[in-house]
Formats: sequence, C-alpha cells, structure tokens
Amino acid sequence: ELPRVRCTKCDQEFSTQWARSEEDRNLLRGAVVSERFEVARTFCNKLWNASRFALINLQDYTPGDVADSDLTVEDRWILSRLATVTETVTEALAGYHYSEAARTLYDVAWDEFCSFFIEMLKNRLQDETQRPVAQRVLAHTLDQLLRLLHPMIPFITEEIWQLLGKVAPERGLPAPETPPESIMQASWPAPDPAQRDARIEARIAMFQAVLGALRAIRSRQNIASRNPLEFSVQCDVSAADLLQPMGPYFQSMANATGVVWGPSVTPPATHAAVSGDGVEVYVDLSGFIDVGAEITRNEKLEQKLSGQIQGKGKKLANASFVDKAPADVVQRERDSLVQLQEQLATVQAALEKLRGMER
Repeated sequence: ELPRVRCTKCDQEFSTQWARSEEDRNLLRGAVVSERFEVARTFCNKLWNASRFALINLQDYTPGDVADSDLTVEDRWILSRLATVTETVTEALAGYHYSEAARTLYDVAWDEFCSFFIEMLKNRLQDETQRPVAQRVLAHTLDQLLRLLHPMIPFITEEIWQLLGKVAPERGLPAPETPPESIMQASWPAPDPAQRDARIEARIAMFQAVLGALRAIRSRQNIASRNPLEFSVQCDVSAADLLQPMGPYFQSMANATGVVWGPSVTPPATHAAVSGDGVEVYVDLSGFIDVGAEITRNEKLEQKLSGQIQGKGKKLANASFVDKAPADVVQRERDSLVQLQEQLATVQAALEKLRGMER
C-alpha cells in the first residue's frame, strides 16, 4: 500500500487511496492504477460490445432443436473450442491455477468469440434461411462463455445473463432448455468430448493466420478494404486441403480471392508477402503498385543481399575460421549462405519480371 506516488511526467507527489497521515492526505489525489486494470477494462468493454451485437441479432430468436447436419464449419469450430476450453479452465480452477484459467478465457473470449466467430456469423445472420440456426448457436455459445467467465467477472456476466434471458429465455444445443434466472444458480459447463474436432480447429487456426497476413498486407500497402485482392498461399498439401474450403470466408471477411494453394505456388511479379508457420502468403499488387518504385526497392535489396553473400563467402573461404570454429557454427554459416543465395535468386527473378512490365 503506497500512501503517496511520484508522477513520472511532472515529478510531483500525489496522495493515493491508501493515504493515512495528514501530510499525505493534504497532497493532491492521484489514485494508483495498473496496466492490468486497463487490460481488464478493455476486455470487459470488448465482451460487452460483442454481447450487445449478439443481443440485437437475437431479437427475433426462436428456440428449437439443432441437428448436427445443420452446423456449419464455424459452428463446429466454436463448439469444439468451447469443449476444449471448458476442460482446460475446469482443470485449472480445480488445481487453483487461477491465472492460467483467466488467460485461457481471455484468449477464447477476445480472439475467438468476439473477433472471429461473431464476424464469421454476420452473413448468416442476414440470411433468412440460415438465421435461425445461427441465432441458436450464438445464444448457446454466449450462454456457455458467460458461465465460464462468471467467477472472474461476476457483475458484467450477471448483467448480460439477465439481458440474454429476455431475448432467449430457452436456449441450448442440441435441444433448448430454460436456464436459471440468475447465472449464480446456473450449472458449470460440462465439456462434451463428442464436440471436439481437431481438424476443424486446425483449419480455423490456419485460416486465422492467413487472414491476419492479408489484413497486415492491406495495412502495410495502404490498400482500402473496398478494393478486392487476389492472393496465393504456398504451403504443403495438407495445409492447402484445410484452407481451400475457407475461400468464401476470405471473400466475406477480407474481400480477397484465393487463386492458387499448395507447394508449387509461383509469386506474382509484383507482390507483397507475409510468412507464417509453414505458409507463405502472396498478394498480387499489380493493380496497386508503383513499378518504378518497386524496382528501386528490389535493386537496393539485391545490393544488400549481394554484400551479405560476399561477406559470408569470404568468411567460409578463410581456412583459419573453418578449421578452428566449432563444426555447428561453421554449418550455420553455410546454411545462412544458402538462404541468402535463395533470397537473392528470388529478388533477381522479381526484378526481371518488373523490368519486363516497365518496357
């Protein structure tokens, strides 16, 4: 408990909420805060806004059974994630690992429910034929997430629970039930192993990585979201099999069309690239790029790589280094030289194509 704190900006002392002495209380008040408070406040705002979106889109909600065949890829994914997370959080709380439980719930609520599932659901919520099932999955997901979060943030979860009860008084999958009036009386979620789907989770994880790369390239190249993009993904066959069915979601969430997927992808002459875990995403910039400026950039990169290759070559040609340095160090230098040579070949190929476009 700090009775006074010194401001790092003005170098003045301020009393805090723990001030006891008259001397401390006479100082101007400056409550002690923490970056963690801000993280928590931002999280609660995010959850509240996502819940408001859900509640608005549940105004005409009708309860009903949901058959397994009615579930889409995003439905199966969020149900699988709920099963996985419920098991993880239950074990963490049982073992008194509260921080682990909090981190897990933060990630699934922020990154998966708020940022991805709701966004993936938007088109279905606008389609009269798909809307009922989408609403039932949304109501169930929010219900389960609130139960998991309640020990951490009891007041906001109770408030959202009460609002959810007004628009969806009966909810649940596969068949609806009437939940308790208060979340404090609600049962703790039980993980359903049948809903676990490792392939669906891997598919969405891969989709998230590529979607993030596309958005990063848009931001980096200052390309407006209204402008459609074409992209290719260099990856192994198994990753391509996971990504290809997600084509419509890339279109709806990134205004981007996948052209080629797999190990034999050739980057466009003018492109931006982002490397991920086992994937390389190339966006065709032919309609957005200044060819002359791109030639200049690649020429500078060519010179830089050539200099690095020359330096590595001299180092490896030095018998004293090769003979005296540990074998693993020498091998790293050789591997690095090969990588630089491959990068140079890629840059030179891009330059050749760019110069052809300039003619």
